[in-house]
Amino acid sequence: MFGISSGELFFIAIIALIVLGPERLPKATRFAGLWMRRARQQWNSVKDELERELAADELKHSLQDTRTALQDTAQALRAQGDEARSEFDALHADLQDHGGPNPEPDPADSPPQRAPDAAEGRRDD
Repeated sequence: MFGISSGELFFIAIIALIVLGPERLPKATRFAGLWMRRARQQWNSVKDELERELAADELKHSLQDTRTALQDTAQALRAQGDEARSEFDALHADLQDHGGPNPEPDPADSPPQRAPDAAEGRRDD
């Protein structure tokens, strides 16, 4: 625990028994145990708090890295979209300048034509 071997621990127990005597040794041992438990609880509390803060910092860094990557990707997509738009506009202008083929109107865009009625097609002479 503290780098103390069992022989050294036995030696400390003998010295404590001589100094404190058999009447006060159990009470002193309980008191030392209480302080050891409190120190261990404090250490674990500090350690847990540090781990939580480190995890929160790591999460913040990860979130920042992700946000930066998303911004870079969005910027690249915008640049590619602008490039595609400029190429399309250049092609469109080139077609307009060189008298390229006029696109035929889409039949879906034009209003439907009525078929002539049979009565309109007949002439009464």
